Amino acid sequence: MRILSVNIGGPQPSEHTSSPTGHTGITKRPHDGPVPVSAPGAEGSGLAGDTIGDARHHGGDDQAVYVYAREDLDAWERELGRELPNGAFGENLTTTGIDVNDALIGERWRIGGQLLLEVCSVRKPCRTFAGTLGENGWVRRFTEAGAPGPYLRVIEPGEVRAGDPVTVEHRPDHRITVGLLFRAVTTEPDLLPQVLDAGDALADAPRQTVLKRLGTTA
Repeated sequence: MRILSVNIGGPQPSEHTSSPTGHTGITKRPHDGPVPVSAPGAEGSGLAGDTIGDARHHGGDDQAVYVYAREDLDAWERELGRELPNGAFGENLTTTGIDVNDALIGERWRIGGQLLLEVCSVRKPCRTFAGTLGENGWVRRFTEAGAPGPYLRVIEPGEVRAGDPVTVEHRPDHRITVGLLFRAVTTEPDLLPQVLDAGDALADAPRQTVLKRLGTTA
């Protein structure tokens, strides 16, 4: 289990973003060398030098780091018949040897020796993602595949670089995986009551979605 590449995106103009500046950072490229990852604070958390174009819908402490597996990119390459380099889905970290969609909400990953991240949410496909990739019906296809990749929050800041090992330091005592959370809020609403078993580790955005759909505030 290791980091295959660390991907960073600078601001790029896009007709598909709802950013007030008209720019997006979804186009990411592998970065050589270590990249600092900051903890929550006044400037927000995440990878140094990475652009968040539409801060109303993306970024924030519960979306500090987005991860996608090389194995899932490979599956999409076969499906789409095109090359998908590391960073093609806008992920900050491309992993190998990890089933990222089987990770539990609240699971903690030690990356290298210092950085500690916690799985807390899932990526939902948006018009910027669809427009950048340029595939017809992409939001539907991505949703039906059920392999969204997780968002992680920063518990302990540090650096990350390609080749860093990933160690699962903590795995909670529940069954709410990244894949289950994604299906619950997209295609399988019958799963919604289970999601709250993830407890305080669940990011606020999916928690509020679940509570609203269940018609409860607790």
